[in-house]
Amino acid sequence: MRRIDPQIVTELEAVAFHRLVQHLRERTDVQNIDLMNLAGFCRNCLSNWYQDAAAERGNALTKDEAREVIYGMPYKDWRARYQTDASPQAKAALEKAKSSGH
Repeated sequence: MRRIDPQIVTELEAVAFHRLVQHLRERTDVQNIDLMNLAGFCRNCLSNWYQDAAAERGNALTKDEAREVIYGMPYKDWRARYQTDASPQAKAALEKAKSSGH
């Protein structure tokens, strides 16, 4: 693989992250539990990682502030508009993944 300047790599990663966040904002039909079951992470995980990265750089954010960055609106508003009840199968799959350490 060709070597790319580290600053450019960081910029490319930022663009890719932004596209992922935009994609998840547009795909409100995809529930967090489905993301967790399929990929092992969800919007809340992204917001936690964002919050951690901010804290590591001396920019403390609350959980709600970090979630608003990812969701594009207050989390409570997103939940009221888009969150649906998870199926019993989705809940069981999530519990199985939790118990197996994933």
